[in-house]
Amino acid sequence: MTRRLLVTAIGVLALVGGAITYVARARDGAAAENAVPVVTGQPMRLDGRTLYFRNLAAGPDSGKLAAVPAGDPGAARRVGELHCDRFAAAHGTAICLRLKANSLPALTEMIVLDAGLRERHRETLPGTPSRARVSPDGRIVNWTMFVTGDSYAASGFSTRTGLYEVDTGRLVKTIEELAVFVGGKRYFASDVNFWGVTFGADGNRFYVTMASKGKTYLIEADYRAYRGTAIAENVECPSLSPDGRRIAYKQKNPDGTWRLAVLDLATRQITHPAESRPVDDQPVWQNNTTLLYPVRNAADTLDVWSVGLTTPARLLIPQATTPSLS
Repeated sequence: MTRRLLVTAIGVLALVGGAITYVARARDGAAAENAVPVVTGQPMRLDGRTLYFRNLAAGPDSGKLAAVPAGDPGAARRVGELHCDRFAAAHGTAICLRLKANSLPALTEMIVLDAGLRERHRETLPGTPSRARVSPDGRIVNWTMFVTGDSYAASGFSTRTGLYEVDTGRLVKTIEELAVFVGGKRYFASDVNFWGVTFGADGNRFYVTMASKGKTYLIEADYRAYRGTAIAENVECPSLSPDGRRIAYKQKNPDGTWRLAVLDLATRQITHPAESRPVDDQPVWQNNTTLLYPVRNAADTLDVWSVGLTTPARLLIPQATTPSLS
């Protein structure tokens, strides 16, 4: 038997019309198949009972959009052929951000999908994917990109946040024209950056981070009036709870890392869930009391964890990121 044939056999099982493949490793240790159970050949749909994420487990399906039942996150991962660097979904609408290969400067494909994850609209936008969200009514998708070369960015890069109205086709490539008031006065500065939009249930009220002159502000905004007001500081990547009562976000520590924090919008009280590790992403509310978020692991990839407002953190999906419930 030749050395080329000395490989571990690949186990293939039939499951509900799909195939589950497990890891097989060649003699040199390289992954020949998926390192976790993966189901292929099954349709994926936004049904309100599914947890979507980007699969980071080694194998041919790494980087693809994957799905598990929300009530059984340890189940075999369903995958199709959709690759997304960032993904979000709500009310039958999804957004997929995908870095365009070999683009210089960087370009991103912004793809709007329907409930069956079929493409409805596509735009090519400058920058690399950073954040993505869909309004709870499914009518607006929004994104944030990292963009290099803006003259006002002392660090050499900036963020650009935009919106797309699914029903009307209106495209707002940047929200930099949003009228913002800080301390009761209209705020003007050349270094303003916005990122991390989160919409309220009505599809009109939204929150976003604004950064300028070394500070970050939580902006509460009215989409139709296109104006916003700073209501808090040191708030990044806000995420509004389904009941509209709380904002979960990244709070910067003195050492420059971030931790999870939750702001009660009525009382302005800030609390911290039982998660002390650095979290550098926009959290997702699983319900009104539980958050989902990625944390870097020992393999220098990411795992999706959950934590309650008053309960401990637990590992939800290993080798995964950009979670979205829909």
